[in-house]
Amino acid sequence: MEFLLEGFTLVTWKHLVMYGIGIILIFLAIKKEYEPALLLPMGFGAILVNLPLSGVLNQFWDGIGVVEGPIQWLFETGIEASEIMPLLLFIGIGAMIDFSPLLSRPYYFFFGASAHFGIFATITLAILLGFDMRDAAAIGIIGAADGPTTILVSQVLKSQYLGPIMVAAYSYMALVPIIQPLTIRLLTTKKERMIRMPPVADKEVPKSLKIIFPIAVTMIVGIISPAAVALIGFLMFGNLIRECTVLDSLSEAAQKNLSNLITLLLGITVAFTMQADRFIEIDTIKILLLGLFAFIFDTAGGLLFAKFLNIFLKKKINPMIGATGISAFPMSARVIQKMALKEDPENILLMHAVSANVSGQIASVAASGLVLSLVLQYLK
Repeated sequence: MEFLLEGFTLVTWKHLVMYGIGIILIFLAIKKEYEPALLLPMGFGAILVNLPLSGVLNQFWDGIGVVEGPIQWLFETGIEASEIMPLLLFIGIGAMIDFSPLLSRPYYFFFGASAHFGIFATITLAILLGFDMRDAAAIGIIGAADGPTTILVSQVLKSQYLGPIMVAAYSYMALVPIIQPLTIRLLTTKKERMIRMPPVADKEVPKSLKIIFPIAVTMIVGIISPAAVALIGFLMFGNLIRECTVLDSLSEAAQKNLSNLITLLLGITVAFTMQADRFIEIDTIKILLLGLFAFIFDTAGGLLFAKFLNIFLKKKINPMIGATGISAFPMSARVIQKMALKEDPENILLMHAVSANVSGQIASVAASGLVLSLVLQYLK
């Protein structure tokens, strides 16, 4: 019967740390409701993969040979070999997004562009801290505030730090309601946060424009940055399903069934990279800090760009709008609206915030594709 207790003797302090991390992620998912669809399976998966001789990972048994573990199989098939899981999730995300607010106010594209400054600032800092180009680029994409994009870029670049990068990306996405308000209050005055922007009704966007938009964006981004075709293509394909209005059942399935299923599988599959012997390293702490740096500088980039515009504008922009240019859609827009109402109960910024937030979704994919193209060219 001694073999039944063998697992206890194999538990190390690193395993205990990972159990603690898993429990914290589960706590944040359930108690705080921070991205529960992602953090809960990630947290539970972190416990599963760190049980000694865990059956969710490939194991070699005398007389039997290699027995495949389901989480390792999911990772090797759905992420490592093809990146198909994050790409399928992009179809669901695209089907959820209504680009009408952005199409009726296209100047908000500038906020999406400026709010991704954190990606490039983080890449530079990561290189200065000793990471090589491919790892630094993968770490920088944490600033895209887009988990599937971060997974795909890390896999394409074959980064050795996929686990810490994924944990940082999803954890900080869940913590946007904490990170953004702290950053905004640090960089703005109460007077700036109280700037009123009159509520605007959505203009009627022609159906033809809604259909042309995803096709045109795919072609333009794809030609400029071919490495981004999969990213932008799957996102815009999902949006085209939504806007064509002849595939309503497929659009609904993509928004609900497909997104929920892939999110569930992706969360627990990413846990494969959270094995204690790979995860508990000094570089992991560096990556977590760099991820926080990326999110803070993304928020700061969009916010400071809005403040810069206000130097020249007669009708001032509430600088908090610039902060919604990150890709955390629609969480960031909700955060900014909540902050606006706290400062002034009659200040409705939601439609402005949604417009900038939607632009951030496109900008994150475009920026990630640009990084991929530049790094792959550099590595040739």
